Amino acid sequence: MDLNFTAEEQSFREEVRGFLRAKLPPEISRKVLGGKRLAKDDFVRWQKLLHAQGWGAAGWPAAFGGTGWNAVQQHIFDEECADAGAPMQLPFGLKMVAPVIMAFGNPAQQQRFLPRIIDGTDWWCQGYSEPGSGSDLASLKMRAVREGDQYVVNGQKTWTTLGQHADWIFCLVRTSTEGRQQEGISFLLIDMKTPGITVRPIIMLDGEHEINEVWFEEVKVPAENLIGEENKGWTYAKFLLGHERTGIAGVGRSKRELKKLKEIARKETSAGRPLIEDQRFRDRIAQVELELMALEITNLRVISSDSATEGEKKRAPGPEASILKVKGSEIQQMLTELKMQALGHYALPWLDEGLDADWSGDAAMPAYADHAPPLSGQYFNMRKTTIYGGSNEIQKNIISQMILGL
Repeated sequence: MDLNFTAEEQSFREEVRGFLRAKLPPEISRKVLGGKRLAKDDFVRWQKLLHAQGWGAAGWPAAFGGTGWNAVQQHIFDEECADAGAPMQLPFGLKMVAPVIMAFGNPAQQQRFLPRIIDGTDWWCQGYSEPGSGSDLASLKMRAVREGDQYVVNGQKTWTTLGQHADWIFCLVRTSTEGRQQEGISFLLIDMKTPGITVRPIIMLDGEHEINEVWFEEVKVPAENLIGEENKGWTYAKFLLGHERTGIAGVGRSKRELKKLKEIARKETSAGRPLIEDQRFRDRIAQVELELMALEITNLRVISSDSATEGEKKRAPGPEASILKVKGSEIQQMLTELKMQALGHYALPWLDEGLDADWSGDAAMPAYADHAPPLSGQYFNMRKTTIYGGSNEIQKNIISQMILGL
């Protein structure tokens, strides 16, 4: 196995770098690299710039408007965008619901929804989790009752990331109580402007409004918004979760944060010497870097497999995606923990205003520690990574059963 990039791949990397230098707005890049608060417009603006370049969906087939890039090209693109400080392309539309629509939606649904995802017109959010139905997702209770040419939806979803900005939500709903729990679930696309939908904020430990609870009261949804067959939604849900867990690996972003960690460790001192020269701390950096290298190779293997096709349908990531989810989330947590430890007491204060793009620093902090205010929030925020997308405990069960055969 040759782990070196070919001349063609290196040339592609230079093409991506040239585009980023020319088109990535510097004010957005500064926010990302500085850990500042991003606005909805930052994400939408970047998606529209990528779409104008023809790079709006790196992982989509060319037939649906994607780049048609292979796994290595997608990896290079993600890595360079993260390193340059580009905002993350929001996965809910591009990497989660879009593959489901491509694989199981009808042509009318594909023509209606996919172009508006790739050009940044529609912002999507995910309606999976409910109170009491997180890792045990099959126990969800939100009901959708068929009445003529529409469904009437009642219930609640929670932990809905960035739902306050969303135009559409893809939901798992219960359409039958007969048989096994998984057999009565359907996959429904719902316009967030529909009467009867209420979005209520959930303020997190870091003071940010990232997640929400969403209530549905007598919400009328056209039956044409049903994906695939009624009561077959569990199949589509598992397909989507495979793509979500692959994306959680976040190799490019973790590489960027590893560089930031080393930068902090070079500036901080221990016993009069740069912290990066402290053997124990250097060993911890080396450990997370080695694990990240192993994750990168595993990620390439998985997305290469994902590029395979079964008939005319795109192959869903298999149980190996659970490995990416477990290790990717653990590495993200390790990096935020090490940055906190490297900064010592400068990482402890929580300054909400420190996340604003025009914040000019605090006299109580050394000049080089202007990146300190976001770190405590990032540390607490990253506690979620081992929970969402299916908790790591559940992922280990999947690995033991479906890969190890235990």
